[in-house]
Amino acid sequence: MNQQRSCSQFPLAPQLCIPELYCLALVRSLASAKDTPFILVAGNLIFFLCLKLLHCLLTGEAKNLVPYSGPNKMRDCFCTINLDQEEVFRTQVVEKSLSPFFGEEFYFEIPRTFQCLSFYIYDKSVLQRDLRIGKVAIKKEDLCKYTSKETWFLLQPVDSNSEVQGKVHLELKLNELITDNGSVCQQLVVHIKECHGLPLVNGQNCDPYATVSLMGPSRNDQKKTKVKKKTSNPQFNETFYFEVTRSSSYTKKSQFQVEEEDIEKLEVRIDLWNNGNLVQDVFLGEIKVPVKVLGNDSFQAWYLLQPRENGNKSSKTDDLGSLRLNVCYTEDYVLPSEYYASLRNLLLKSPDVQPVSASAAYILGEVCRDKYDAVLPLVRLLLHHQKIVPFVTAVAELDLKDTQEVNTIFRGNTLATRCLDEMMKIVGKHYLKVTLKPVLDEICESPKPCEIDPIKLKEGDNVEVHKENLRYYVDKVFSTIVQSSISCPTLMCDVFYSLRHLAAKRFPNDPHVQYSAVSSFVFLRFFAVAVVSPHTFHLRPHHPDAQTSRTLTLISKTIQTLGSWGSLSKSKLSSFKETFMCEFFKMFQEEKFTEAVQKFLDEVSSTESKEPSGMSEPVHLKEGEMYKRAQGRTRIGKKNFKKRWFCLTSRELTYHKQRDKEPIYNIPIKNILTVEKLEESAFNRKNMFQVIYGEKPLYIQANNCVEASEWIEALCRVSRCNQKRLSVYHPSAFLNGNWLCCKATTENTKGCTPCTAGVPADIQIEIDGDRETERIYSLFAINMPKLQKMEEACGSIAVYQGPQKELDDYSNFTIEDSVATFQTLQQIIAIVEKLNEPHEKYRKKRSSSAKYGSEENPIVGKVS
Repeated sequence: MNQQRSCSQFPLAPQLCIPELYCLALVRSLASAKDTPFILVAGNLIFFLCLKLLHCLLTGEAKNLVPYSGPNKMRDCFCTINLDQEEVFRTQVVEKSLSPFFGEEFYFEIPRTFQCLSFYIYDKSVLQRDLRIGKVAIKKEDLCKYTSKETWFLLQPVDSNSEVQGKVHLELKLNELITDNGSVCQQLVVHIKECHGLPLVNGQNCDPYATVSLMGPSRNDQKKTKVKKKTSNPQFNETFYFEVTRSSSYTKKSQFQVEEEDIEKLEVRIDLWNNGNLVQDVFLGEIKVPVKVLGNDSFQAWYLLQPRENGNKSSKTDDLGSLRLNVCYTEDYVLPSEYYASLRNLLLKSPDVQPVSASAAYILGEVCRDKYDAVLPLVRLLLHHQKIVPFVTAVAELDLKDTQEVNTIFRGNTLATRCLDEMMKIVGKHYLKVTLKPVLDEICESPKPCEIDPIKLKEGDNVEVHKENLRYYVDKVFSTIVQSSISCPTLMCDVFYSLRHLAAKRFPNDPHVQYSAVSSFVFLRFFAVAVVSPHTFHLRPHHPDAQTSRTLTLISKTIQTLGSWGSLSKSKLSSFKETFMCEFFKMFQEEKFTEAVQKFLDEVSSTESKEPSGMSEPVHLKEGEMYKRAQGRTRIGKKNFKKRWFCLTSRELTYHKQRDKEPIYNIPIKNILTVEKLEESAFNRKNMFQVIYGEKPLYIQANNCVEASEWIEALCRVSRCNQKRLSVYHPSAFLNGNWLCCKATTENTKGCTPCTAGVPADIQIEIDGDRETERIYSLFAINMPKLQKMEEACGSIAVYQGPQKELDDYSNFTIEDSVATFQTLQQIIAIVEKLNEPHEKYRKKRSSSAKYGSEENPIVGKVS
């Protein structure tokens, strides 16, 4: 692979750490993954990036959870998302329910391999440890079985004997030995080398040891390794010998032969344990190997640790309840950039194709069953190559041709509206944070009662007070929005400018349509959606509670109608179905609201350059609780790591003793030289990274692998354009007079490992164009039958001057120019067929390259 090729992923995704899974969940989890296998194609060494995309929807609810046995049968429930045994996210607590609705969305990238994606339902306890009610565990290889299928999963019981992860490396051999009396016996040699990926225990690395047993009907010989302290990847390197007894009939002259009836009954069992010291040891997993598979030659392999055979079995499995999930899983293998040149060029010509319905980008939207599948990579690719504005303009103009009434302008879910929605989510992410986050934080953290529906009012509620509370919130949100035009990204302004003029051209006799064309996006599809679902846009960490969610819904409804007020129409009260909303909205029937909206829409749809204010507030990027290592102190036990609240803005990284307290220390972003992972062996702690900004690095431990990856990503992105960034760094720590990585004895020795962050790039939008092009290729390949059907339709129209088959064959395709569309389809099909060849060669190579029993493809279960 070309070494200059960028490893960037999605917008805001890290270049330094290519993730393993791209996962979205409601409890929605977004992640992504790659490895770098290679194949030989036409004499050239080609590296592939393996990228795995998972769209996992926990559709927001569990049902029929097992009740308490006492009089109060309700539970306070929450759900966690786990990679193997590592918790990466959790929902908020839903109180007093046996069918809790979670409705939360989590986007995260998984920067490591894993075996299972698991969801655990917990019952929250105040005084005791939270009780695990049940779980849903989906093996990585089974994720594809549930693609695009909404499924109720039965909760399975949680048993410590079934909660395992990791793999072990063994070498086994049967030796023939001659005893002192001249008889021949067999000796079993077990060399336990190492383990990888053992789980955390209570959030920390475990103290693992292994027991090695030779099991039979009448024997159980057991031996034990030494305990390895604070590591999930222990290096045991210990050898154990077991005598396999033979009858005295074996003599010095006998040829060694294995008696089937004896060997069938023996097996080697390896059990991994966490040393509990003063408490009970915790089972980490086991493997079993029948002795019959061994011969005189050494047998060496990696094995996945398995649960105990009696683990996770219960007669009451069906009584625990259910959890609803919708999982979509795909794998993309990304070739070097030059392989995509033809497809990329064809897609990037789309804005200039006449008509646009004959372009490759438009055809992609036509053949995909779900337009969202096409929109996501298409928008990112067009953004990456600065082609989004002309393409959106072209498809919006096509939409307007079919729009007959002004009040339905841009109201459907067409390719144009979906592309614009996705573009605003990507480009407007920071715009939303700087505009809405402060006021949404106030509403969610100190909520005032705002219910004004007479049917939903409780006894003693004062509706007039509620109206005033709601009026206060609406005023605050509205004022924040209409005063934010200076912060609106230029790209959004350019698109709004095009929409405004297209709408005015389509309906020249309506002076207000130029405003409604813009407001239908910026208010209806952007701000109003962010207000009602702040967690979806990362403006809040969790889905709001029921009361706050209701308040946000009422605010969002009012903001939508106020936004469309810029059209100067006086019939907007009719947009409310509820009488109480009509009455409330009368409080806003003042000219100042109309003027404010019109002024805002004018400003955000103008192409005039806007100079940002020199006193503009820093953009809040990320915050959370992590552990930092004390700087410049002697290492003394656990006290050397302290829990702190970290906050990252576009100007500085700070940490505080507690949230909302004054910062203890701050690092200006301009001073950051690099941000890199830290080797686990440095402090025997997982999920560590370092911020190098001066002579001494700041060492930070995140709570899980996803959180660590996200912080590294955010810090790298915001500091990537710094002038004095390092090119090399130390991946470990300087302890006891030397660097653990390179053994250099001087602390200011230049780094020994190249930095992974790459060259400076646009800190706002990080997109891997090759990855997006590969995703588009995959969509075309999957939908090849539809492409061929569309090609057939074009041929029929061109030859017979109209479709000659049943209407259903062609009615789903937009074909304005059959000749131009036919030519584009031929090019797409030819390109896809050409790209199929290296992909197929890679798949064949991949299926045969990883030997069963290797670290990449460990043995699962018993060897037969």
